[in-house]
Amino acid sequence: MGAFRNLTQRRFITAFLASAALIALPVAAKAQSADKWGAHLDLEGKAGTDRNLGEGDLFLPLAQTDTTLVFGDMRMRFDDQESSEGNIGLGVRHMLSSGWNLGAYGYFDRRSTENDSIFSQATLGLEALSTDWDVRVNGYLPLGDDSRTLASTPGISTASLSGAIVQVVTTQGSFVEERALGGFDAEVGWRLPLFDAEADRQLRFYVGGYRFTADGLDDVTGPRARLDFTMQTVPFLWEGSRLTLGAEIQHDDPRGTQAFAGLRLRIPLQREDDAPTLTALEQRMTDTVVRDIDIVSQTRSASRGADIIEAATQTASGQALAVLDSATTTGANLPSAIAAAGANSTVLLSGTFATAATAALQPGQTVMGAGTLSVRTPSGYAATLTTAAAAVNGAIPGSNAPTFRLANDSTLTGLTISNVGAGVIPSPIGVDVDGISNATISNNSITVPDTFANGYGIQITNGSTGIKVLNNAFDVTSPGPAVGIALSASDATISDNSFSTASSGGVARAVSLGNPTGMSGSGNTILSGSTCGGFPGAGSLSFTNAPSC
Repeated sequence: MGAFRNLTQRRFITAFLASAALIALPVAAKAQSADKWGAHLDLEGKAGTDRNLGEGDLFLPLAQTDTTLVFGDMRMRFDDQESSEGNIGLGVRHMLSSGWNLGAYGYFDRRSTENDSIFSQATLGLEALSTDWDVRVNGYLPLGDDSRTLASTPGISTASLSGAIVQVVTTQGSFVEERALGGFDAEVGWRLPLFDAEADRQLRFYVGGYRFTADGLDDVTGPRARLDFTMQTVPFLWEGSRLTLGAEIQHDDPRGTQAFAGLRLRIPLQREDDAPTLTALEQRMTDTVVRDIDIVSQTRSASRGADIIEAATQTASGQALAVLDSATTTGANLPSAIAAAGANSTVLLSGTFATAATAALQPGQTVMGAGTLSVRTPSGYAATLTTAAAAVNGAIPGSNAPTFRLANDSTLTGLTISNVGAGVIPSPIGVDVDGISNATISNNSITVPDTFANGYGIQITNGSTGIKVLNNAFDVTSPGPAVGIALSASDATISDNSFSTASSGGVARAVSLGNPTGMSGSGNTILSGSTCGGFPGAGSLSFTNAPSC
């Protein structure tokens, strides 16, 4: 990019000098001895504390009388920070009999910044020049697109639980932009009386200030001072040549202190024998128009707006979302609250629930504790929610009564589930799967500590099909049969589960088979208790540390 910009700058400079020659030569050729003011080319170099500058300035008289001059001005500036700028302007100056030259001018400016931004502006100025004093004021107005985005960071949505609400906070992202600033500057100059007023050498001191502003940016405001030593006659050059040695300093908060030392050489573009002898005040009619050297620009980083905070009302896939928090939903109300959420919904449990009634899932419903869930707000912002495990502790009365009962296409995941049973012959069950299809039980801890008869972690019966039991931990103890999974006349995929079963008076089985219509699975681990038992059916089930069945 730097090589390309350097090539572009060289081409621009070459084109500028060629254009200057094409314009200036005819003007110089037509100059007559009656004309007071001729064309000239100024070449300037500045060495600075932050950067170094080079400039070419073509001054062209367009019309003149004995006291009035209309002129055109073309400039090209570049620096060693890969920034360049061109200016083209039109001005008029008039000599008053009171000893003042009044001037007005306007420029169109175009700048390429070191960040590859292209900005344009209009410059309008007024001046009053005398033998001893200078007064100038300039205004700068950006034109067209005055900003350019240099970098952009997209917004991010994050989700968290806040009681019974899934709260989604969406940042609007940030950006880095460069902007052109509008503003003004002004200065007053005084000729130090070291030389006679008509001498060809003069020393002038200037003091002034500037202010540039744009929405969202710090003001670029500060003082400026400069000192110019000018020689009206340059050795080896003809009448009308000029050499200026200058130094300047300025300070503002965004850019700090900047200082320059410069040399400016004027080359007349008229024949020496056509150059008239001018008074000091007449010479000032072709003084360089003094204005800010740059279209002032600044960069900033900013947010695109305030964070948006919303409650998620559905999952990213479009399912209705309900959050049941044990602080606001009692265990007694848990079954009815799950039912009220409706079919094809996602119910997120938070906290610990103690219930004496079976919670029956609805068709297509997901009830979950720990896990990740993609949610969406009414405005369409999506985020991923990471949740903690929730516990449902059942004491369900009646024989073979479960804590949860699944439905077609339902899912039970990320929960700590227990059932101690209640009543005379409880035979508690953690999860019951009865005559349904396509249900999933995953990533749960299922504990059934029965003290009276039989205990079952999961019971799958009555032709249930497409049942998946994945990555669950079973802990079942009872005086009678203690079974992790009872699979009877149904089919299931049972994988990556761990089983701990113990019975004080009956059999202890990880999986108890009652002629299943099909079974499959692998990666299951026996922590304690036997593997499979009962009446084998179709399929095979494998364990990491026990025989397949």
